[in-house]
Amino acid sequence: MHFKKLLFSLSLFVCFFQILPAFAQDGNIETGKPELIQFSGVIVTGDSLKPVPYVNIIIKNSFRGTVSDFHGYFSFVAQELDTIIYSAIGFETSAYVIPDSLTTNRYSLIKIMITDTIELPETFIYPWPTRDQFKQAFLNLKIPDDDLEKAKKNLALADMRERFRSTGMDGSMNYTNFMQEQTNKLYYAGQYPPTNLLNPIAWVKFIRAWKNGELKIEK
Repeated sequence: MHFKKLLFSLSLFVCFFQILPAFAQDGNIETGKPELIQFSGVIVTGDSLKPVPYVNIIIKNSFRGTVSDFHGYFSFVAQELDTIIYSAIGFETSAYVIPDSLTTNRYSLIKIMITDTIELPETFIYPWPTRDQFKQAFLNLKIPDDDLEKAKKNLALADMRERFRSTGMDGSMNYTNFMQEQTNKLYYAGQYPPTNLLNPIAWVKFIRAWKNGELKIEK
């Protein structure tokens, strides 16, 4: 009889320890409050309420946490009185403490992130590694001509004469020459056209061009 009572007591003891973890998962047996909660929410900006994606969310002094998705949503398991740290590039790092007055195992919020302006130190960029190289390059610098010097070079008589000799006729000049030839043919139609062989003015122009070296044999 005593053996049966002892066996029954052991069975109740084993059943109690099998049921205890289930109570521990749902909440605290003494207070009736949940120990583990599903903590979720949405992270938005403070000025435009747009979602902030890829925010680092971590429980302080631990390696547990998560990252918000593209729409700023997050969800993970935490405990009451856990300090949640939010950090993202371009925003101020902030913290939030989960309250200990929860009555359910789910808790959600809308987290507002404040934009942060980062001031970088002043940076100087030099095209030369040393001051000596800069001095040498500065002394050997060729200053480009201004508009007046360019105009003087373009209007130089020798350059203009050379350009005139090397530049061929354009469309307008070719048209004028062709029409002049057609007019001469019509004017001297039915007779011999005159020649400049005995023209004294043509001989003066020929001799002057010969003396000036303007006669060239085109190859």
